[in-house]
Amino acid sequence: MDSAVKIAVRGRVQGVGFRPFVFQLADKYQLNGTVQNNMDGVKIHLEGESERIQAFLSNLEKKAPRLSRIDEIFTAEVELKRLSEFTIIPSERSGTSMLVIPVESAVCDECLNEMNDSNDFRYQYPFINCTQCGPRYTIIEELPYDRPVTSMKSFPMCDECQREYEDIKNRRHHAQPIACPTCGPKVRLLDVNGVEVDSANPIKTTVQLLKEGKIVAIKGIGGYHLCCDARNERAVSELRKRKNRPLRPLAVMAASISEVDVLAELDEEERQLLKSPESPIVILKKQDQYPLAESVAPGMGTIGVMLPYTPLHHLLFTDPELVCLVMTSANPSGMPILYKDEEAFRYLANIADYYLVHNRDILHPVDDSVVQMNNGKLDFLRRSRGYVPDPFSTRQDVTGIVAFGGQQKTTFTIGRNEQIFVGPHIGDLENVETIDHYKQEMDHQLKWINIPENIAVIDAHPDYYVQKLVKEFDFTEVMKVQHHHAHMAAVLEEHQISGKTFGIILDGTGFGLDGNIWGFEIFYGDALGFERMAHLHYTPLPGGEKCIREPWRNAAAMLISHHGEEGTALAKAIFTDKTAEIDILRRMIERKVNTVFAGTCGRLFDAVSALCGVTKVSSYDGEAAISLAELADEQVLYEPYSYELIDKEMLTINFSGMIKEIALDVLSGLDVHHISGRFHESVVQATVSAIRYLSDKNPGAKKTVVLSGGSFHNRFLRKRITAELSKYCFDVFVPEKVPCNDGGLSYGQIAVAAAKRSASQCVLEYQQK
Repeated sequence: MDSAVKIAVRGRVQGVGFRPFVFQLADKYQLNGTVQNNMDGVKIHLEGESERIQAFLSNLEKKAPRLSRIDEIFTAEVELKRLSEFTIIPSERSGTSMLVIPVESAVCDECLNEMNDSNDFRYQYPFINCTQCGPRYTIIEELPYDRPVTSMKSFPMCDECQREYEDIKNRRHHAQPIACPTCGPKVRLLDVNGVEVDSANPIKTTVQLLKEGKIVAIKGIGGYHLCCDARNERAVSELRKRKNRPLRPLAVMAASISEVDVLAELDEEERQLLKSPESPIVILKKQDQYPLAESVAPGMGTIGVMLPYTPLHHLLFTDPELVCLVMTSANPSGMPILYKDEEAFRYLANIADYYLVHNRDILHPVDDSVVQMNNGKLDFLRRSRGYVPDPFSTRQDVTGIVAFGGQQKTTFTIGRNEQIFVGPHIGDLENVETIDHYKQEMDHQLKWINIPENIAVIDAHPDYYVQKLVKEFDFTEVMKVQHHHAHMAAVLEEHQISGKTFGIILDGTGFGLDGNIWGFEIFYGDALGFERMAHLHYTPLPGGEKCIREPWRNAAAMLISHHGEEGTALAKAIFTDKTAEIDILRRMIERKVNTVFAGTCGRLFDAVSALCGVTKVSSYDGEAAISLAELADEQVLYEPYSYELIDKEMLTINFSGMIKEIALDVLSGLDVHHISGRFHESVVQATVSAIRYLSDKNPGAKKTVVLSGGSFHNRFLRKRITAELSKYCFDVFVPEKVPCNDGGLSYGQIAVAAAKRSASQCVLEYQQK
């Protein structure tokens, strides 16, 4: 006897071939009905024999498309409509949105095989895609996701594409970006003046130009890259010179996984990350025999590598002489990624020799995601293309909460029901262009996610731009969250840890509630609140921000503040060309002129890096710490320098002895690799000793520790602190889904706001009773 059910499916079920999959599943079990995208996900009406319906339901989740993710399935019996077939019906655009916005996916093997088949009508077509790969988020105007509301609406399908689109047995059935050489987007090669180069095959001509050492701006899936032959030292050096990027490592794209093996050491997890649909940049350890230009990652033992993730990328590697390209974001320093053609021509006029462009508009730019394996765990340095804005599930209602993040490496986060949407990497909110980019992407996602604007969450730092930005919105409440509390709360939320725990936050800069700069903290608490139980001894930063840009100043200031006349003499002996300036710094410190006080891991690393002569003046954010970390071998067990734990009003970690010992080691000519290793181990032992002391002092405290803050990208620190804490029976948790740097800040902010709102509601309910 026939019956009927309605089914609602929520999760990542749009833009992943889910409706065609449902269609084919219904056809297999000879069921009639409809499937439809709506603002709630996918809605299915199913009619037929009960046994066949049950078979359909059992395979709905089990055999779903590889890019889909089912969060919830609801079923209910309904009246028969006596339908005679199964059809895909037009999307419904009304109602409350519960949609998961589809994400980009690297080109699949099936499409690559077709693209390389000379008998296929999409042979060497750079925009080939199907339901399981290609652009999604970057081309969407509105939801639900259908071709008329994407940038593909400008390309009417030809008869052949239309046939595939409508064929339920074709993997392009309802693939919204479907295209071919007849009806789809096309590439053009332009010279430096924007004039089209006469070429029968612009991609082959581009390959030849790259082999000749030219720098080409290439429009990709989420924005422009600047490219050159990664083995050509002259070309890479010229790119650095033109882009004014003297030392910061450049990412590369290798032709294949076998070419990556030539460049770097790979374990199985790293291999799978490179080959995944998300296709991020993966930070890898260089091989001893390294074939690329030294200028790609000068002085570094690691390199950021990705595989081709679009058909266009694969076509760039058809020439066997071109096996690895520098593939770096084309944005000028401090600016958001370039994705509009007119902006690319304007900003890259003195950088690129040629432009390989296409006419499929990018509506939402996304940077490449950057990850590394850190002590066996996934560690996001930047979470963007391929991952955003895919939501996280949470146990609490976060509807109406929007977190604005911080100032650097900014992201925003939006809460809806029990879903948390972390937006794409935006960058540093330090210029009009980046701020406009931030507002544009937030406006779009607020529209798509469709929530009331109840609570805005911002960093407590009074000088961060988010303090001004939030005033442009109409939130009922604005909540300020201390920077490092947000870092701690992000890990608690990700791992769903309940109850109070210890938090070790090692970071660069965060506004402290006592008016000083925090960044080396031990907290005890939860998302609702925290107690600051220990911190690094404060030292002066004469000149404030200038000490961050010029770490030698910070190093001299530490020596002076810790050791007076002796410290001044040591500073002058190390920084021999700065003796007059060191006297000025001393007077500034003594008179507290233009001097702030800081106790941060980032500034500690800066100082030691400068003392060792590794980085005295930084050319990019984090350079001093990154370069110093490259010198320490995480496989070696070093002897720590001296440190003190001073317990007065609050436990203070004091490294004054270490700073003097390092200065003397430098002056005696000790190898900086060894100095770096001993310094790293000193941070490890001091931190672990502090936690053990606090745990013993508070015997009722749970022996759980979360680690966060940007300094925990450091492989040595994460590995050794985890190992040492585990040795003393602490359970240790680290961020694995969002960055431990400020890219994860907004995620933690929303967790704090949700906890405080929930607690407030509980108090109100209790009072009413």
